[in-house]
Amino acid sequence: MDLPISPGLILSLIVVVIGILVIVKGLVIVRQSEVLVIERLGSFHRLLESGINIIIPFIEQPRAITMIRYRKMGEEYHPITSDEIRIDRRETVMDFPGQPVVTTDNVTVTINGALYYQIIDPKRAVYEVENMSQAVEVLAKTTLRSVVGKMELDKLFESRAEVNNEIQAAMEEPASKWGVKISRVEVQDIAMPEEVETAMRLQMAAERKRRATVTEAEGEKAAAIAKAQGQRESAILNAQGDKESAILRAQGEQESIKLVLNAIGDSEENKRTVVGYLLGQSYIKVLPNMAGEGERVFVPYESSALLGSMGMFREMAGSPEDTVASHLRANGNHSGLRGGVVGGAATGG
Repeated sequence: MDLPISPGLILSLIVVVIGILVIVKGLVIVRQSEVLVIERLGSFHRLLESGINIIIPFIEQPRAITMIRYRKMGEEYHPITSDEIRIDRRETVMDFPGQPVVTTDNVTVTINGALYYQIIDPKRAVYEVENMSQAVEVLAKTTLRSVVGKMELDKLFESRAEVNNEIQAAMEEPASKWGVKISRVEVQDIAMPEEVETAMRLQMAAERKRRATVTEAEGEKAAAIAKAQGQRESAILNAQGDKESAILRAQGEQESIKLVLNAIGDSEENKRTVVGYLLGQSYIKVLPNMAGEGERVFVPYESSALLGSMGMFREMAGSPEDTVASHLRANGNHSGLRGGVVGGAATGG
């Protein structure tokens, strides 16, 4: 027997089915670091944070955001566009393909960069720009061309960190309007034309050769300066030695003359005799050298008189050394004065 189905039962079943659909459609679980932008009847309503959330099906709907990502296949990058309702708040890297850039010295280089950004305001990222990831990419490319276009090629290689900082600083203000924070920009690779790369290698080799030549020249200069300083100091020391030696010899001769004059008397005639004897000794020392320099020897006229004085001195009192010794024996002094007198008077004898 068929049981009659009442309208109330049908209505109850419809309500239950609608309730199940509402629960299934309205229950939204949002994971950590994700957020959903919810629109009610086409206008912004709220943000769904991480955890369990309930929305009204068919009345409240999540708004999708368009994202572009690149996938490297071989040597080429292929863009992949997707509409995502779950907005990731984590830091994201965008590895965009290489861009041709012209430097101030008219060299075209291809620069491959990486951009790190983070969505901090999902509402602005959805409503303030039509395609957030594409806008960030185009901004990074144009800023890269602007910054690198102000530099020469050599400066570009030396200032990668400076380029990164300038690009990041230039992108911060426009990106903040889209609810995006630019964390950092990295210039990964700089590709140059083959002829420019060859010229740079030759320039580098020439520069190293120049540095080696300069270093060698500086070493030779330092060695020459050190040698000259050594010769100068040696000459000064030799001159000082000769000076002291001459002073000592003169002092010795002076003491010898004083002792001789004290022994034989200090009259004018005795003084002339002693001086003549000493000058004669100097002539005698020079004669062998004069004879060795040529076949003929010219002796000054005064030398005969000096030699005669020496003979007369010896006939009168013997040698000056004997006279001094006799005087010292007469005075009873046998100490070291004799050695000093004889050494001073007979230095050249």
